[in-house]
Order: sequence, then C-alpha cells, then structure tokens
Amino acid sequence: MLSRQISQQLIEEETPFYLYDMGLLRQTLESLTSEANKYGYKVHYAIKANFDPRILEEIHKFGLGIDCASGNELRTAIEAGFAPKTIVYAGVGKRDKELRYAIEQDILSINCESIQELGIIDELAREQGRVTDVCLRINPDIDPRTHHCIDTGQADSKFGIPYEEVKEHIDWIKGLKNVRIIGLHLHIGSQIRELHVFESMCRKVNSIYADMVKRGFDLRMVDCGGGLGINYDVPENEPIPNFASLFSIVHNHLDVGDAEVHFEFGRSIVAQCGELITRVLFNKTTATGRKLLIVDGSMTELIRPALYGSYHNIENVTAQDEENTAKYTIVGTACESTDVFDQNVSLPVTKRGDLLAIKSAGAYGMSMASRYNLHDLPRAVYRT
Repeated sequence: MLSRQISQQLIEEETPFYLYDMGLLRQTLESLTSEANKYGYKVHYAIKANFDPRILEEIHKFGLGIDCASGNELRTAIEAGFAPKTIVYAGVGKRDKELRYAIEQDILSINCESIQELGIIDELAREQGRVTDVCLRINPDIDPRTHHCIDTGQADSKFGIPYEEVKEHIDWIKGLKNVRIIGLHLHIGSQIRELHVFESMCRKVNSIYADMVKRGFDLRMVDCGGGLGINYDVPENEPIPNFASLFSIVHNHLDVGDAEVHFEFGRSIVAQCGELITRVLFNKTTATGRKLLIVDGSMTELIRPALYGSYHNIENVTAQDEENTAKYTIVGTACESTDVFDQNVSLPVTKRGDLLAIKSAGAYGMSMASRYNLHDLPRAVYRT
C-alpha cells in the first residue's frame, strides 16, 4: 500500500492521521464506472462510508450520485454539488425536518422503510403542495453471509418493510395523493464476499417487481443497494473490488423490464484508498508476558475493531530490521479495555517512534471517529 512506498515522507507528520491514496481512488472509480456503463447501471456513493470533501470532489467528477442515511448527509451532498436528482435517501428513523428538506430539494427518491413513514411523507408533502417520489425499501429476508452487525436484509432486521405488509396496505398506498411510488429498494448487507447471494436478491426483486407491476404500479427504478466486500486480509492482492463479477451476476439474473437499475457502493469505493497511520508510543509487557505496542491512535480514530471485532491488516512501515520479528498486541490510548486493534500480530521488532499503517481504513474510519476522552479528530493527508 501507499504508506510503505512513501514512509520516509510520513515520519515528520503529526500522528495519528488518515492517509488517502487519491490515485487508487481514481482507479477504483474508473473501474466502477466502466463496468457499470456496460449495462447502463446508475451508481450512488454511500456517503456514510467517508464524507471527506476531497474524496467527495473526486467522486463527483466521475458522475456518481449519492446515497444518504441522514438529513445532514443529504445537505452535505447537495452543498458538495451533487444534483438532487442523483440523490437517494434511506434510513429507518428520518426526522420530520429531514423529510421536509428532502421533499423541498426534490431528490430522486426517498427510500421509505415503514408503512407509517409512508403516511408521514404523504402528510409532509401535502403541507408543501408537492408530490414526492418514493421507493419502497423491501426487507428481502436474505442471509447475506456477512458479519451479523452489518446484515440488513434478514426478516428480523430493523431495515425495510416486509412485502407481505406492503400487500396488506396496497389499496391505501395506491390512494396516497402526495406520494408517487417510483421503484423498489432492496439492500441485503455490507462486506459481502460470497457473490452468489446477489443471485438470491435478484430472484426476490424479480418476484416483487412483477407483483407490483401486476397491481398497477409504474416502477421506473430498482435500487439493488450495495454491499460488495473488499479484501481486508491481504489488501495488496485486491486493491480494486470485483465490480465486473457483481454486475455480470445482476445482468444475468435480474428481470425488471425497462426499469433503471441503481446501486449504492461505499466501502468498495473508498476502503482500500485509506490507511490510518499511527505512531508507537511505548513498548510494554504484561504480567502474563504479552507484548503490547501502545500507539497514539485509538478506537476514537478507528472504531471498527472495537465495535465489530473487525480485522485490519497492520504493517510497520518504518522498521529497519525486517528479518527479526515478534508477536504484539496493538492497543490504543482510549480508556477502554476494548481499545485493541489486533492481537498476536507478527511484525518486525518494533520500537518507540515506528509508524504503523492500519490498512483498508478509508471506509467507516473517519466517518465514525469520535472525540471520546476529548481526543482530537484525526486529520487527513492526501497523495496523488
């Protein structure tokens, strides 16, 4: 990854910070848009993954839309120059003021996640004298074969509406005067590496789409969500995810007539272009003989390992003696026992002042950072 190539340039930088490889980001966007254009697919960037202004600027250049999960994300997207008609807005708990703003901006679609929400959208649109476009987010009850914390498509999930509930309210939905149902939205989860689960998603979409059309709905779009995973184990082996295989599966299995097909990708676009660079503060050995590396980064900069038990490949990018190695547990500065980046990591013998790169951190790193213990938020360093 980039940090190893430019390690000497990083030594004088104040740590911790996020290092962004803008060249890799552009290569990823080129691959994504090239493969999507083969089928006429529309792609939205899931801004929750990383809302760094420089990253948004690059994504905007490639013509992507935005997928939002909050009113502030929606506002940020619009202020960053993304056209409202390229923005979709999902989320199970949209506040009235957020819905009002989305309706005012006339975005492409509010992706509705409950029957009650649909009624509220209709009321708020009526207040403004508007008819607003909505996609129904359907819970597909599909096991995405991913971490349970980022599984959004099984029956007991808080996300989406069971289709049986939609059918129960079909006449009421068709009678709404200020909501126009323009499509379907299904999202089964995140960090999906077993691509065959997308075949199951397509079959579910096909069935629901055909039934909705039969019931008289004019569906202009189908939002297939995102969820394409990345290689956290050995990121150098797969710096750019396999967009081609995913799009080929969808092309071969999705049957929605002339409806536009949309996707929402976050992690797969930005994760590999970002690394968290942190400096070793102290070496310490516990009473049980465990060797600790105490670094100046913590769960406040990158919470995924503490929150999900997620794995990130870690490398000492400034070690001089790479032949002699030791096993370390790498811990941060936060006043929490769970503030551990990894255990039993084999690294070159590591000392105070060495720089460690925590890889594949461009997604859900800075966007989930906090000021717990009154830590400063990490800054960003960019390389082209």
